[in-house]
Amino acid sequence: MIALSLAEIAEVVGGQTHDIPDPSVQVTGSVVRDSREVEPGSLFVAFVGERVDGHDYAEAVVAAGAVAVLGSRPMGVPAIVVADVQKALGALARHVVQRLGATLVALTGSAGKTSTKDLIAQVLQSKAPTVFTPGSFNNEIGLPLTALSATEETKFLVLEMGARGIGHIRYLADLTPPRIGLVLNVGTAHIGEFGGREQVAQAKGELVESLPEDGAAILNADDPLVRAMASRTKAKVLLFGESGEADVRAENVRLTDSGQPSFMLHTPSGCSDVTMRLYGEHHVSNALAAAAVAHELGMSVAEIATALSEAGSLSRWRMEVTERPDGVTIVNDAYNANPESMRAALRALAAMGGASRAKGGRTWAVLGKMAELGDEALAEHDAVGRLAVRLNVSKLVAVGGREASWLQLGAYNEGSWGEESVHVSDAQAAVDLLRSELRPGDVVLVKASRSVGLESIAEALLAGGAQGEVDAR
Repeated sequence: MIALSLAEIAEVVGGQTHDIPDPSVQVTGSVVRDSREVEPGSLFVAFVGERVDGHDYAEAVVAAGAVAVLGSRPMGVPAIVVADVQKALGALARHVVQRLGATLVALTGSAGKTSTKDLIAQVLQSKAPTVFTPGSFNNEIGLPLTALSATEETKFLVLEMGARGIGHIRYLADLTPPRIGLVLNVGTAHIGEFGGREQVAQAKGELVESLPEDGAAILNADDPLVRAMASRTKAKVLLFGESGEADVRAENVRLTDSGQPSFMLHTPSGCSDVTMRLYGEHHVSNALAAAAVAHELGMSVAEIATALSEAGSLSRWRMEVTERPDGVTIVNDAYNANPESMRAALRALAAMGGASRAKGGRTWAVLGKMAELGDEALAEHDAVGRLAVRLNVSKLVAVGGREASWLQLGAYNEGSWGEESVHVSDAQAAVDLLRSELRPGDVVLVKASRSVGLESIAEALLAGGAQGEVDAR
């Protein structure tokens, strides 16, 4: 964070100082909520959670070098005490962002946010110092913590914004006002909470409503609900996608034998070839979104294409591809799942399986529950099971309870009989099955909502050996 005195921080957040001998002492390190991340000069933010109270770590973090604690009660150590810690954290982030000279880029969407954010960050980092959201640290706590990690040298600040209801993105955009706002898509993620895709669009569009007149709204030309958001912003609009009307688009899209996308990138300033290191055709849209942001920030098409071709995966359990010594390939995409990302992952698996089938290998889709779909849950799980069959996935392993049975039933009704699809009760049963069946050349995709914890399957398979158990969940 930029250096601020404790007195200035207290004024910004509307707090009272306690046990601070010298209010002119500055916070020169990071602002953190995890006591394990404290370093000399840090400000520790104490939240009260369901199982852990951050105030209980006050003495330990000060001993580790924290200058003070931002909390809701005195703790006998240097502290700034406020009525609402979350609001105080947001106020501090807004103050710091206003002091910075960085260009703030914010993005949202139903699917692909984190992968696209990682691409944007890597492209912009090739031009100037860039700070960006780690993982999917995109809520009312994670976003301000990310903003507070920027320094005087930061030129670009890339923030992912998530939402679980109307008003959430408006709140986040008020904390960290963006100049560039990107909306990827409007899908069915969290549709059970929102009530419908129109409500999702209403929430995501709050981002473009927050943009200034001299800002830019980057919108997906291929998603009608996103494209319609052009009428909700006073900023200029730049379209990306496969549509011929898109300002930034891809032509001659193809996949390599290993499933990595290659295409001709077109921008208003010219065109250039891109071959990505990531897996799956769905990353083309993510790359176009990143290219549109980079174009708006003055990068040439050659610079953008080079950076996209060099970019890798920065966040765990998102299409992590690992080949075991025995020739089995594990694709760990288990961080989260919704219908759109599940379909994209299955298509990526099918593409990756092309080369393996020529050598006798098979494709395995190890899938679990997609959460928060409300009344659409049965239909969406059924559709994913059917798609696995249509894509000629060799084996479907549906893991878990009711939703997994719907996956398997969809595959069965689409014509997957015999041993082509199977429903198992838990992760351990899936691992036992796979260990007994896998052979060299096989490609295994593991994917489900985060709450299911199927990454344990991928980790167990990568650990090797015929024995051992997955982590209990």
